[in-house]
Amino acid sequence: MIPSSTAESIAARLVRISFETEAVSIFEFADAAGGELPAASAGSHIGLQLPVIGERSYSLLPAAGRGRYAVAVLRDDKGRGGSRYIHDQLRVGQVLRITPPRNHFPLREDAGHSLFFAGGIGVTPLLAMASRLRDLGRPFAFHYASRSRASAAFLDDIAALTAPRLHFDDEAGRAFDFGPALAGAAPAAHLYCCGPVPMMDAFVAAARARGFAEAQIHLEYFRPKDAPATDGGFTVELARTKRSVVVEPGQTILAALRSIGVSVVSSCEQGICGACEVRVIGGIPDHRDSVLSEAERARNDVMMLCCSGAKSPVLAIDL
Repeated sequence: MIPSSTAESIAARLVRISFETEAVSIFEFADAAGGELPAASAGSHIGLQLPVIGERSYSLLPAAGRGRYAVAVLRDDKGRGGSRYIHDQLRVGQVLRITPPRNHFPLREDAGHSLFFAGGIGVTPLLAMASRLRDLGRPFAFHYASRSRASAAFLDDIAALTAPRLHFDDEAGRAFDFGPALAGAAPAAHLYCCGPVPMMDAFVAAARARGFAEAQIHLEYFRPKDAPATDGGFTVELARTKRSVVVEPGQTILAALRSIGVSVVSSCEQGICGACEVRVIGGIPDHRDSVLSEAERARNDVMMLCCSGAKSPVLAIDL
């Protein structure tokens, strides 16, 4: 029996499954007890706590209805098993525990102009953001790229936005070119991108080449951009519990902590969701996440335990 909701998680019932493309389905959840689910800002994600598999994070689509959450899941048969489980095992009426909304990809609602660049299933958080700005009457431009029209998701929803620009690699004969899209952008515009890593890399390079500041460039990765730090050979000190652990070669910090029985909240375990963020008290982290900005990394005051390591012999963290 699924226990009632707690501060850390919510008992939610799957109330609807719909099919968006051959590989993408939408899963809609409501509070299992009939109450209100916590409010979520545009760009937020929730964690689905899957039996055996563990927690997997998914961005929220625009409001699915009063008190409901909806996520789009791309089936990936070469992934770690989460999307396969969701597609093959979840049924309407089933109750899952979900982690409440987190937002590491917030929208600047007060921006004079916003540009959105979505690739494939990366459209989900950006669609929520654009819908929010449309409701607020704020100006924006929306660009969506996909390998083909057949594999593209949410084309009807995108078409309902103001003059969206669509790009399909197979029809254009090339990948999306950010240059023309950024050439006429206002210098103070805020830019958002979510999609495959090569697309994200091309976006960042183009935005920096056009002179946009780091604070104007907003990113969310669905795949890790860096390999996890597993060199080991350093000690992690836990400031609150006065314990320490040596991270051995081949281990992540998260694995080392678990080996001595320390429980740490985690979700994606790839450095893309931010669930395992912890405060750094001493030492120098080796950042490998895809959540923190370059400025946030430079401050070295927080890190992600699932993928990041240490550049110093000792690393002290707030645990």
